[in-house]
Amino acid sequence: MAMEPIADQLNIETPELVSIELPLAGIGSRFIAILVDSLILGAALILLIFLAAFILPALDLLGPKSASWGIGIFLLILFLLFWGYFALFEAFNNGRTPGKRVARIRVIHQSGSGINFVEALARNLVRIIDYLPGFYGVGIAAMFMSRQSQRLGDMVAGTVVVKEETAPLGFLRERLLKRPQGETLFDFSAASLELARPGDINAVERLLERWPQLRPRDKEKLAAAICEPLAKRLKVPPPDAAQHKRFLDDFLAAEYRRQYRQLY
Repeated sequence: MAMEPIADQLNIETPELVSIELPLAGIGSRFIAILVDSLILGAALILLIFLAAFILPALDLLGPKSASWGIGIFLLILFLLFWGYFALFEAFNNGRTPGKRVARIRVIHQSGSGINFVEALARNLVRIIDYLPGFYGVGIAAMFMSRQSQRLGDMVAGTVVVKEETAPLGFLRERLLKRPQGETLFDFSAASLELARPGDINAVERLLERWPQLRPRDKEKLAAAICEPLAKRLKVPPPDAAQHKRFLDDFLAAEYRRQYRQLY
């Protein structure tokens, strides 16, 4: 089988016919991510064994049935720890485990959308094969033979791992929350914000995260594609073409302030 060169980026064409280029994560950044995650899992395993060393003998004093239940629960927790750690973080934390967050990479679907739990579970169930014969030997070989730097788990789930060269969402949130109220051009009432869907907020966040890397004409197309239906859904006047970016900034800032008030 001929070895194909690893591509440097994933090219995605949106429904608005705008091309978005996402840099693919290489072996180096993925190694950093798995190293950090392995250290976390190792620490959790040590803590689990330490607790079991105290709890299981105490259960044994209550009878063999209690001890058997204790061992069963211990093994179940161990199974969930190693199989659930990656799948749950990737499914419910925007494709990022703590290690991937440190390495500034994330898992996404080949279409460019976020992954769901089934896809996260599928790519991680194959992890044991990727790990063979030791520390991801099969997975690394698969990445060298894949045009999109995919290990076997990625091929099965239809996922890729990309670099996060955009502004982190936490930075975006902090910037908008700290912006003086006087800089707001568009006023969004609580009633209009209640009409927003989670998908609207996610779409605006994804666009503003990638904004510095987009070409000017792509910015205009994507901003217009989001602003017009969003304004209609929120029942507010649509912004002029020159004010699309300001409209999105103000909407997200108002939504973040609303979330902040709900938390506190």
